[in-house]
Amino acid sequence: MPAEPSTLAAERAHLAASRDALRRMREHARGLSADAAADWVSRQFLESLLDQRVAALADHPDTPLFFGRMDRDAAVPSDLPDVMYVGRRHVHDGPEGRPLVLDWRAPVSRAFYQAGPADPMGWRLRRRFGFQGGELTAFEDEPLDGPAGGGTGPSRILTDEIERPRTGPMRDIVATIQPDQDVIVRAELPRTVCVQGAPGTGKTAVGLHRAAYLLFTHRERLSKSGVLIVGPNRAFLSYISAVLPALGEVRVEQATVDDLLGAPAGDEPAAVSALKGDARMARVVSRALWAHVRKPEDGLVVTRGASRHRLAGHEVRETAAALRGTTRYGSGRAAFAQRLAHRILVLMEQRGEAPDDRVQDQVARSAPVRRLLDQVWPKVTPEQVLYRLLSDAGFLRTAAKGVLEEDEQAALLWRRPARSHRSARWTAADRALLDELGDLIERTASLGHLVVDEAQDLSAMQLRALGRRCGTGSATVLGDLAQGTTAWSARSWTDVLAHLGQEGEVTELTLGFRVPGTVLDYAARLLPHVAPELERPRSLRAGAGALEVRRVPDLLPAAVRAAREALERPGSVGLIVPDAGAAAHASALEAAGLAHAVLGPGHDGAARLLVVPAALAKGLEYDHVIVAEPAAIAAAEERGLARLYVALTRAVTSLTVLHQADLPAELCDPPAP
Repeated sequence: MPAEPSTLAAERAHLAASRDALRRMREHARGLSADAAADWVSRQFLESLLDQRVAALADHPDTPLFFGRMDRDAAVPSDLPDVMYVGRRHVHDGPEGRPLVLDWRAPVSRAFYQAGPADPMGWRLRRRFGFQGGELTAFEDEPLDGPAGGGTGPSRILTDEIERPRTGPMRDIVATIQPDQDVIVRAELPRTVCVQGAPGTGKTAVGLHRAAYLLFTHRERLSKSGVLIVGPNRAFLSYISAVLPALGEVRVEQATVDDLLGAPAGDEPAAVSALKGDARMARVVSRALWAHVRKPEDGLVVTRGASRHRLAGHEVRETAAALRGTTRYGSGRAAFAQRLAHRILVLMEQRGEAPDDRVQDQVARSAPVRRLLDQVWPKVTPEQVLYRLLSDAGFLRTAAKGVLEEDEQAALLWRRPARSHRSARWTAADRALLDELGDLIERTASLGHLVVDEAQDLSAMQLRALGRRCGTGSATVLGDLAQGTTAWSARSWTDVLAHLGQEGEVTELTLGFRVPGTVLDYAARLLPHVAPELERPRSLRAGAGALEVRRVPDLLPAAVRAAREALERPGSVGLIVPDAGAAAHASALEAAGLAHAVLGPGHDGAARLLVVPAALAKGLEYDHVIVAEPAAIAAAEERGLARLYVALTRAVTSLTVLHQADLPAELCDPPAP
């Protein structure tokens, strides 16, 4: 609606008062002291909390402090205020704490996202605010007390916010969360939620906002147990890094799977990686570990003073057998020593002695017990076990008997083993096996909540590794089966949840807000070939004129021209190319004098024009996308069509497809009716 001057002035005055109150809240937090703490450790902890509080109260002038308002229906009895402003954080004024802005995560704020004519939830009006550069410029009112289904169409302010050009990191979507997204965001902590989201449906943003919601609702619990965001690569984590701080959450850890399990130092054929990532390998490595526990050959003799105490061989074997496989390997080794020592103490008591617990510990650490322990239950590392498994054909055959076929065993066996486990070049698949072994030896610590994005690209063994890290907590699992690009990509979310060890419900988001309809329809031609079981995605935006497909005689000059044209329009530009062609395209842009960067380990994606290797495009988005040579992207790997589907769905405003070679036949199929 047109902004009435008097109403707009009043709303701007409320914004100014709210910003002033936030400044005073921050000054008050800065003035607090940790000196009252009882000791140095407590003082350091309190200082850290105060620093977090000050950081969380930071005011970003170009970020709206509030984005919506709700007016209460006076005819409905309620203790709620007549007017409620909803924003990114709570802001109050004065010693009595009069609320000026309510945090979007507060229970009362749910109505801003969920209320409608069918269920006004006690409110009569929803107002959305339009901002430009941090200045309030417009508002739009939506009556909630009218007939259901009698709306006038999508909010223009909401649509403008979704389509607003962007450069740099991902922005929060707190002002544009839709009802179906809000239900996921507000799912309670004990529930594990799995979101199958088509491109542009906001699944990543929903996962991040759920993390922010849970931290707000369960602050004390999660501040102790922790929240971790796991993404597919560092470029993706850099892209999403600004979302949670913008919502006031400044202490959430982010990591890739390689960060958690260890960076790979070697590579191997995709088929071997897929086999190592198979869930059956959990049984194989467990057998390999427990095979190191040997059957005792002799008894045990412990000398204490002038007395000799003897355990017969069968007693030692009984003690080992009672522990084998019933506990973790490391704790079982320690318990074996203690149980042997306890049996010695029983013998001592039978002779009239009166030993105590200190004597038992001494016996457990004695040389005879240590020698027997090393013979029967040797101390091992995950690297030692896996090295032996992959380099010793006989040992592998025993561990994999009845689990893997002979040809699978042959594929796993190293042709030229490293000299020792210390010089082995472990692959990404090996790292997951090492983590499995590490947990079998000593328990992995668990977090309170885990957010896993692009989960469809993780192997069963990698999922097991992540599941151990939320074994006593819950998870938010995000992904799209159609975008699975690894040799071990999941085909079912039921399987993903089972490997994580979590029971959860799967929600499918098919309505896109980010990708224009014409672009999404074009990319969806690939869907029957990469994930035929999924529902065809739809877009809220028609996107007329957003797609252009050009056949060009020379690819590099055409890419430079397309990049130059895209830079004439506002917003970010992503030139997505086959991995092997990134350097050539970068050189062509440099020769043409176009400032750019190449996305990769050395760059976080902050430039306006980016050359994006196709393998790194997942999870990212740009206002204008140029996809160069789709056939080369599709042919570069086994699941190349899925990689191409990812590349084609990164555009928010426009997509230009350049091809010198013929397009893949699957992309030439006519759109589904």
